[in-house]
Amino acid sequence: MADRTVNGFLEELASGAPTPGGGGASAVCGAIAAALGSMVGNLTSGKKKYAEYQEEIEATIAKCGELVKEFEALGDKDEEVFAPLAKAYSIPKDQEGRDEILEAVLKEASTAPYEVVAKANETAKILERLAVIGSRLAISDVGVAAAACDTAAKGAAMNVYINTKSMKDRAYAEDLNRKTDELVNATSVICAKVYEEVKKALIGG
Repeated sequence: MADRTVNGFLEELASGAPTPGGGGASAVCGAIAAALGSMVGNLTSGKKKYAEYQEEIEATIAKCGELVKEFEALGDKDEEVFAPLAKAYSIPKDQEGRDEILEAVLKEASTAPYEVVAKANETAKILERLAVIGSRLAISDVGVAAAACDTAAKGAAMNVYINTKSMKDRAYAEDLNRKTDELVNATSVICAKVYEEVKKALIGG
């Protein structure tokens, strides 16, 4: 993903090609949220008004930079697993070993989107703090980041569920669904809180 231009990614996303798809789009939303967090940090860093938070802001900038790269890598990982998944689905249903092969690939295909959900949760916690210590001149960007972060978590979750739906190992599938739900719900609560706080700071009420 890091090697694509924005236009290139959107053109591929809009095409009839199987990848990138919703998983990659969700990872991009996460990367955007983290990048905006880094931007707010950079706009806050070095400002006398926020000097007491300087060390924390520097750590935030570094962490957001790491998260951007992690989201990009997860977007690539999401694409990489599609080919073996499609190949597994194309195996004749009566062929010996098909179920085992498909099950393994479905579990692998769930990994990247689940990790996107987890990274979105990490990002949300950073944004929650930035809503407090970030420059008031960039507060609207924290709100935008929160909206993107919420979308990343919810979107990636869809890509977990579409894989768990087909798994034969229902105990594994239901456990992964439960963990995903918990992370998505926690992330959405934080993002909604941040969004409303930013909105209140901008228009009052």
